[in-house]
Amino acid sequence: MSIQDIIQGKKEWRAHMARVKVLPKDYQIVYKEIQKYLFKVGPVELSDSTGLLSGIVDLFEEGASLGKGVLEVTGNDVATFCDDLIKGSKTNADIYEETVNQEVSKAMKKITDPKK
Repeated sequence: MSIQDIIQGKKEWRAHMARVKVLPKDYQIVYKEIQKYLFKVGPVELSDSTGLLSGIVDLFEEGASLGKGVLEVTGNDVATFCDDLIKGSKTNADIYEETVNQEVSKAMKKITDPKK
């Protein structure tokens, strides 16, 4: 990744966040919680692109323009809303689960076959 890519990425992120800041307060609060949720357990490709987050802002802008409350857009269970968005994507949680299972498997092999 070149310095120009980094600069461009920062410009895009600032423009994205400027869109979030003009949303109604309830939308901003829910967006920030969705963002935290997705950064913790979300899809691996989220770190490379703001596509999913931009799509959420698009949806929120549309909902706000129609006068809907944010929970009318997402539903009351925001975590389930997030899970539905990333369904079928490889997540950071999946990677962590694989790592744990590999470590347990290695440890069990050492116990059952101490020569290795």
